[in-house]
Amino acid sequence: MPAKSTSPHSATREGARRVIKKYPNRRLYDTTTSAYITLSEIKNLVMESQDFVVTDAKTGEDLTRSMLLQIILEAEAAGAPMFSEAVLANIIRFYGHAMQGFMGKYLESNVQSFMDMQSQLGDSQKGVSPEIWTQFMNAQSPMMQNMLGAYVQQSQSMLGQMQEQMQKQTEQMLGALGIKK
Repeated sequence: MPAKSTSPHSATREGARRVIKKYPNRRLYDTTTSAYITLSEIKNLVMESQDFVVTDAKTGEDLTRSMLLQIILEAEAAGAPMFSEAVLANIIRFYGHAMQGFMGKYLESNVQSFMDMQSQLGDSQKGVSPEIWTQFMNAQSPMMQNMLGAYVQQSQSMLGQMQEQMQKQTEQMLGALGIKK
């Protein structure tokens, strides 16, 4: 269920999924508020955990993923990138690779774990600048090292499970084809 928001762009009905239509002129129309909105306002919907979908006004094609990627691209270009070139290159290398599906699940699970860990720290960091948050985190080094250590162990365990699953599936597939390892 979407999170409630005090924003003027909140859904009018509880549980209603907002529909944003993208027109050929690149304008975005929020059918809930009957108003044109910007990409920045779509980012706000994401930040507020609003449930929405972006569709092509002409074809009905779902454009939500491309809008989210565009938001990430703009945030990365704004001067405080989250991803290094090496990370982006490694992600690209997984496209078309046998492990592509597993990598997506792995990243999703790890981001969710990190979000859960962040929520355990409480909502006290809301409204705190990144510089102050960094200073706080540096002061909390032993605690953070323990939390991140547990996170890394969980990630390694998950990756090991994925590798075992891939190996079993490969052996089953080769066995079905009459090829032994």
